[in-house]
Amino acid sequence: MLNQSKLNILIADDEAPARNRLRTLLGDIENIHVLAEAKNGRELLDIVNHAQNEQTSTDIVLLDIRMPEMDGIEAAQHLQKLPKPPAVIFTTAYDTYAIKAFDMNAVDYLLKPIRLERLQTALQKARALLPNQLEALTPLSPKRTHLSINERGRILLVPISEVIYLRAELKYITVRTAEREYLVEESLSHLEQEFGHVFTRLHRNCLAANAYILGYEKRNQDAQTEKQWVALLKHVPETIAVSRRQQHLIRQQIL
Repeated sequence: MLNQSKLNILIADDEAPARNRLRTLLGDIENIHVLAEAKNGRELLDIVNHAQNEQTSTDIVLLDIRMPEMDGIEAAQHLQKLPKPPAVIFTTAYDTYAIKAFDMNAVDYLLKPIRLERLQTALQKARALLPNQLEALTPLSPKRTHLSINERGRILLVPISEVIYLRAELKYITVRTAEREYLVEESLSHLEQEFGHVFTRLHRNCLAANAYILGYEKRNQDAQTEKQWVALLKHVPETIAVSRRQQHLIRQQIL
């Protein structure tokens, strides 16, 4: 078990009867304290951030998979950005295929309707998810709706729809929105694979959101160099250089 002291638990499920059942079952188990309940992944992350601010640890999250706004698998991905992520136990009514995926990757899950004995067993072996386990679960979920940034121990959620560009710099990715920049540790190639329908690779180190590209023009970067194609972007003054390899994109638009 994680420890013999009282465990702080969060319940996340969009259905009130399911949350009530879990709370009732947990009430029959010693050394358990239910911190709060959430109706979706976004609400859960807000509660976790608030608990962090109050210096209250979240030990375990009982996390439904199918929820509106943000599902459980995406919420679990964002939770892993915390310095000390809570253990995650999925609660699910998923089919046999999905349960096999959980079993293969040793991820704890509770199949609804949840029984007291099964819940106790899951709590005893609860632990943080490993990166390869989350990666294996990702195909079972729709694409992420947000990027998560760990900033001063809190999870900041940036909607994909608000990202103007993603630029690789050393081991970090700069995430640019109209308001500010964020830094996230992710692979630009992986982001392109996941969000290729939203972004276009203009340069080997930069993806720009299609919705924020105003157009292209040739500009002098300085007096010594020849003019270079750049992409003009909404809401930000900077431009993105278009590499020679990607200039076919400009020709397609002009034609």
